[in-house]
Amino acid sequence: MATPPSSAQDTLKRAVAAAAVNELKHLLDSRTVIGVGSGSTVNFFIEQLAEIRHDFDGAVASSEETAARLKAHNIPVYDLNGVGTVPFYIDGADEINERFEMIKGGGAALTREKIVAACAQRFICIADQSKRVSVLGGYPLPIEVIPLARSYVAREMVKLGADPMYRDGVVTDNGNQIIDMYNFMIEDPLTMEERINNITGVVTNGLFARRGADVLLLGTPEGVQRIER
Repeated sequence: MATPPSSAQDTLKRAVAAAAVNELKHLLDSRTVIGVGSGSTVNFFIEQLAEIRHDFDGAVASSEETAARLKAHNIPVYDLNGVGTVPFYIDGADEINERFEMIKGGGAALTREKIVAACAQRFICIADQSKRVSVLGGYPLPIEVIPLARSYVAREMVKLGADPMYRDGVVTDNGNQIIDMYNFMIEDPLTMEERINNITGVVTNGLFARRGADVLLLGTPEGVQRIER
């Protein structure tokens, strides 16, 4: 049976994944441990990273799913506690603005993604052009919460103007729950990130403003644009 053609969006994702591998391959050595995010664009990155798996030591994964994919491609996976810092972290975004602040967490891996990003010297975001926005919030903002605090956090977010919706049936790798904030445009992501994180019961939220990306590889029909902050 013939393989169906990739969608236009998948073509852009593959292109930025290839650009990320090309960006890295001259900077790696046998001791390098790379931070790897999660999501559909990152899945394409992992496939292409496997082609140069002998050029670096291994990776730190931001989710159990990513860890499994890396291992399936014979890429060693290390615990971040034993690595400390990583020179590069490669991940996608659900939205990214001109200041390289992002909304992430559509796949419910936001907390681990944020931890690995915090430990990275350089954050390379790979995204197709549909993720570039002027104001964050068109994509619902995810918040990871302690289960006992779910209703309380939702009520507090209503006070901030959001429409919370429990992501039913989703349990994070950390054993917590996700609430998604709809109709919640965010003019000041840095302030809002801190404000939400100060609500009791919040583990973290999907705003990546305090630690945004350093480089954006943006897939467009005209080719991959490399934009550095």
